[in-house]
Amino acid sequence: MTARLSLLVVALLVPACAGYRLGGSKPAHLAPVSLIHVEVVENRTLMPRAGAHATNSIVDALTRDGTYRPGAASNADAFLRTSLSRIEYRQARSARRDTLRSEELRMTVSLEWVLVDASNPSRILDKGESSGRTVFFVDPNLQTARQSALPEALRRAAESLVARLADGF
Repeated sequence: MTARLSLLVVALLVPACAGYRLGGSKPAHLAPVSLIHVEVVENRTLMPRAGAHATNSIVDALTRDGTYRPGAASNADAFLRTSLSRIEYRQARSARRDTLRSEELRMTVSLEWVLVDASNPSRILDKGESSGRTVFFVDPNLQTARQSALPEALRRAAESLVARLADGF
């Protein structure tokens, strides 16, 4: 009786996980890639230290996602070359009596990236543009407010980049 009961339990559980696979669901053209070397992000903006913040955000996003692992250039399967191309500000909210005076600004950062094959750097595996945004309050020192908001916008752009690499969209 117990053999029949255990066989019944197994028969009921097997169809529940029939379509599940262990591991990531990488796009087919990136299936052989497991280690990605993240090069230092080229900063084409006037924001100081933005390239270093962007590089750290990308490495953190890769680590959190887990589909690919960050690796050294000597044993990487692909190189990720990224540039911080734009940082834009738009008014999110103005003062009640003066619509030209901003109380909140929306920061949007844009990362242009190319993933190239490590064995043949002229072969592009994938490329695109990812963006991230955040909203911050304007305080008397606008430069400090912008600098404080930058890591959050870069984190969101990096997560968008890694999601594109990991999921293909």
